[in-house]
Amino acid sequence: LPGAYYFCRETHLPPVARLRAAGVPIALATDCNPGTSPLTSLLLAMNMAATCFRLTVKECLAGVTINAARALGLEGECGSLAPGKSCDLAIWDIEEPAELVYRMGANPLHVRVWRGK
Repeated sequence: LPGAYYFCRETHLPPVARLRAAGVPIALATDCNPGTSPLTSLLLAMNMAATCFRLTVKECLAGVTINAARALGLEGECGSLAPGKSCDLAIWDIEEPAELVYRMGANPLHVRVWRGK
């Protein structure tokens, strides 16, 4: 929850290296709420996780997709592209995935598919 980390001015970083070493999947979210995280942008949450927590681009993307679904107990229904799963996805106007994590305030969304449409 990088938004809460930032907004609450937390100073203790999460134990990312230990989580990686233990093979723990890392999920990312905005945790949008008025008390500790008024963040609504998942792209900014990924940027903050990469910048503040030193997550890789791959970790950030997995963190907001399959690992987030797993954290909610929904990995069988969503979080990755697979037959039988819900087709909610974003098609981005970018040249490489790192652009989703790097830019702050940009929204390169080309098309959104929600519930298969």
